[in-house]
Amino acid sequence: MFRLPEACTNAHLISEPWRRLAINNNDPIERLLKETNLAVAFTRPLSPRIADCELTHLGRQPISAERAIEQHRAYEQAIAKAGLDVFRLPELAHHPDSVFVEDTAILLGEHAVITRPGASSRRAEADSTAEALAERFTIHRVRRGRLDGGDVLRIGRTIYVGQSRRSDCAGVVALANIAAPLGYEVVPVPHERCLHLKTGATYAGHDEAGRPTVLINPDWIDPSVFTGVALLPSHPAEAFAANALRVGERLLYPSAYPRTAERLRAVGFDVEELDVSELEKAEAGLTCMSLIAEEL
Repeated sequence: MFRLPEACTNAHLISEPWRRLAINNNDPIERLLKETNLAVAFTRPLSPRIADCELTHLGRQPISAERAIEQHRAYEQAIAKAGLDVFRLPELAHHPDSVFVEDTAILLGEHAVITRPGASSRRAEADSTAEALAERFTIHRVRRGRLDGGDVLRIGRTIYVGQSRRSDCAGVVALANIAAPLGYEVVPVPHERCLHLKTGATYAGHDEAGRPTVLINPDWIDPSVFTGVALLPSHPAEAFAANALRVGERLLYPSAYPRTAERLRAVGFDVEELDVSELEKAEAGLTCMSLIAEEL
């Protein structure tokens, strides 16, 4: 099902045929997924040109590539510690934003939807991701409009998709045409005050009462769009505190937002704080730097 927003009433619905690519049984990705029952996280090495990254809502600050690499390494180690195997996609040294691999694909079980990033400078990244994931996933492509993976928040069989400066109506419709036949409902979420939907709202998992919970900045994202979940507001003094990465039973979380971290712990979440201060200068959140394959 696709809830078509008013702004999209004249949009052209796109039938996007899927294709299954041959799997090479000797391929390291395929072998990795066959030999473990764990979920897998895909990451990409940091570009030495990260200081030239795209920025929308933040002013440019100096970024230490050396420190950012250290923080990214700690991030990968935290994912592995939480029980996932981490598989690195090829480095794209000449693409400043390439470490933010989330924007290039959406993983839906055995399906991978390759996006069409809103910043044209990033579209070659999506091609590289498609090439790497084709060895294991059924590949679909968003061919029209703009769509960043950071604007896509999946909770069960519902996919919330931000309409922003990076993701437009045509991109939302293209995703809906791919996801609906796979059994997903797509819900558009217009927003203007943050880069991506997941800058202002992320799925944290189940709280101690067993309720599926969304961590949200209600000043940036309209809480009324979410149904069937508990909403946990980030602390009002911590505007960027609504981005958390659920990895298994653990919640990885930026150390810059201790008040919101306490709110999460108070309702039963196992929170591990990470210093990603250098990466945050590139307008990044924790979800930006990985693709988590949970339903393989």
